[in-house]
Amino acid sequence: FIANWNSKQGWYNHRIVPYNNLSLSPAVSVFHYGGAIFEGLKAYRRSDGGVQLFRPIENAKRLNVSAERMGLPSFDENDFVEAVKALVSLDQAWVPSSPESSLYIRPFMVASDVKIGIQPISEAMFMIICSPSSPYFGGALSSVKIMIEKDDVRAVRGGTGYTKCAGNYGCSMRALMKASKLGYAQVLWLDGVSKKYIEEVGAMNFMFRCGDTVYTPSLDRGTILSGITRKSCIQVISDMGYKVVEKDIKLKWLVKMLKKHKVDEAFGCGTAAVISPVGVIGYNGVEYSVRSQVGKLSQELYNTITNIQYGREEDKYNWIVKL
Repeated sequence: FIANWNSKQGWYNHRIVPYNNLSLSPAVSVFHYGGAIFEGLKAYRRSDGGVQLFRPIENAKRLNVSAERMGLPSFDENDFVEAVKALVSLDQAWVPSSPESSLYIRPFMVASDVKIGIQPISEAMFMIICSPSSPYFGGALSSVKIMIEKDDVRAVRGGTGYTKCAGNYGCSMRALMKASKLGYAQVLWLDGVSKKYIEEVGAMNFMFRCGDTVYTPSLDRGTILSGITRKSCIQVISDMGYKVVEKDIKLKWLVKMLKKHKVDEAFGCGTAAVISPVGVIGYNGVEYSVRSQVGKLSQELYNTITNIQYGREEDKYNWIVKL
């Protein structure tokens, strides 16, 4: 799916075309000034053969939050959902039917002005591409090791941390490469000013459980992405009877709780994995083990959300959009 925009006409020429390479001028401003935002969602095959989406309107809303911060044009939220539905309906033979597989959907918007110079964006393109996606874990949930990054930072207050702009991920690559060489799957970021508070994990939000309370960093700083899976998890966790605390979480306190073996389980949550259990957290050359490598809550949460996504469980939250 492709649509074009300019400051005089607004959005125009909405179309679905065969997947192919783009022909763009080397002077297109996205290559030079980073005007790029994106979203990620999935289409799921039900047991009856039908296909459905999970909370696509939330992706539409978040795209516009990102667009506003990056100086890109907004895209009508209902048009966003209809564009996704139209493309997936046309491509639904590509939605896998194997267990826990899905069709990954990547909407994105780029500044397409042909100019060298820092000026307000006057031309843009909105596109959606799709790709069949295999199960994230290939079977049962398994835990990963993550490393707390103490040097590089991802976002600062007043910056772009709350958006899904390309720059947020580009600036994370050096730390991710370092962590990977040390045997870690992801980086847990600290706040960009004091480096005293934990934020998010790579491409996921972060949560951990101590007894009957689940903690997750607050979004109030504007430095953490408002994850759709995060939002869904908070709803389901609360309905399970746990207390959910969203607050600034001090690194010092988390390390203290890990040392005392009071962190019963920890996990990242996001579109790709839904739930990614964390078994080990590394910091300053020391590795701290979480009590439960794959905790009861992590497993129940994963089961509940994926059962809703695949139509195996009643959608009492009205999150599903059927094609």
